[in-house]
Amino acid sequence: MKKVWYLTGASQGLGLTLVKKLLAAGFRVAATSRNAQALKNAVGVLDKDLFLALAVDLNNPDSIEESVRQTVRVFGGIDVLVNNAGYGMTSVLEDMSSSDLAGIMGINVLAVMNVTKSILPLMRMQRSGYIFNISSVAGFVGAPGWAIYSATKAAVTAFSEVLALDVQEFGIKVTVVEPSGFRTGFLTAESLAYKEPAIEGYEAVRQTQARYLAANGKQPGDPDKAAEILIALSETEKPPVHLYLGRDAYSRVAAKLSDMTNELEQWKETSISADFKD
Repeated sequence: MKKVWYLTGASQGLGLTLVKKLLAAGFRVAATSRNAQALKNAVGVLDKDLFLALAVDLNNPDSIEESVRQTVRVFGGIDVLVNNAGYGMTSVLEDMSSSDLAGIMGINVLAVMNVTKSILPLMRMQRSGYIFNISSVAGFVGAPGWAIYSATKAAVTAFSEVLALDVQEFGIKVTVVEPSGFRTGFLTAESLAYKEPAIEGYEAVRQTQARYLAANGKQPGDPDKAAEILIALSETEKPPVHLYLGRDAYSRVAAKLSDMTNELEQWKETSISADFKD
């Protein structure tokens, strides 16, 4: 029997691409969206023995728990979790309201934790499972105007790193996926909260925003290839904790690691001087 996958944020982008590829390969898939009928329409031809569309409010832990119970009732368990739901935000901190900050933290960070918390007991009892948390290269190498989005993705990355240590004794694997630009709907109004700075200055932010928005539909990353990589990785015995996807992601991370290493060594004596001498 093929594995059961549970995915959040499946109505568009990488999530939708992954659902379609999984179903074509015969996997059983439970997928969440705010609107179950819209998700069904997006997926297309459906097999009720393979596909379960779930309307879930990811800000509501009770709604998440009920979706997990429904999945177990229909498919008997969950083998692979993909925390994919999230959205982008480009602005400057001074222009963001408290509700802006709470909203993106709620979906991009707290929902990842709450969904994982709901599914972990199943995986722990069966002593197997795989968790993919979709982060972003921006969580490690940010750009002007993306401070809050980068903060949410850095949180997902740090959470995933330590979660992997916590659950390894139960046979559960964790990979945080950190892509660069992929040709999805990420830079459209449905997935990106965008505010041009209302305050004078912030020229680096304005220039970076213009460059990113102009790249919509031209990103080098291929969602089909990304989905195929995740499916193949789900069968790997020793997968990576970090998976950077895209040439741009690789290049940006490699450059920052080099800079960080140089800075670390430059300030080594200052760092170690903070300890007691004994």
